[in-house]
Amino acid sequence: MLDIHISLMLFVLALFLFLLVVLNKMLFQPLVKFMDDRDNSIAKNLEAARGLGGNSDELNAKAVENISNAKNEAATIRQKAIDDEKTLAASRVETKESELNKEYGKFIEKLASSKESLKKALVSQMPLFKETLKAKFSKL
Repeated sequence: MLDIHISLMLFVLALFLFLLVVLNKMLFQPLVKFMDDRDNSIAKNLEAARGLGGNSDELNAKAVENISNAKNEAATIRQKAIDDEKTLAASRVETKESELNKEYGKFIEKLASSKESLKKALVSQMPLFKETLKAKFSKL
């Protein structure tokens, strides 16, 4: 029936141990080394990403600060321009107002002289009016 061959069993055991050693050297150790290297590189990359993330927070804070400084400077420049334009407009208004006052003064003088000449013309025409009024009343 079953024969047990010790020499064959020892040969199979030796072959199994030999294959175990060869596979360990050629397959398992490089595979374990590769997985360890991969874990180490992932850990290094995560650490680098955290460092860059902290650096980006600093850069974001600086960018926000620069933007707020630029907005403040723009508001200052805009306010200065508005004040300059208001001053210029006020001076133009004053100039125009003085010109209009001069023209108004000339108009008032001309109106007064016209009034005087009209009074003189009416006074000179007064006897003629009296005569026409008398003629009208006499007809009534």
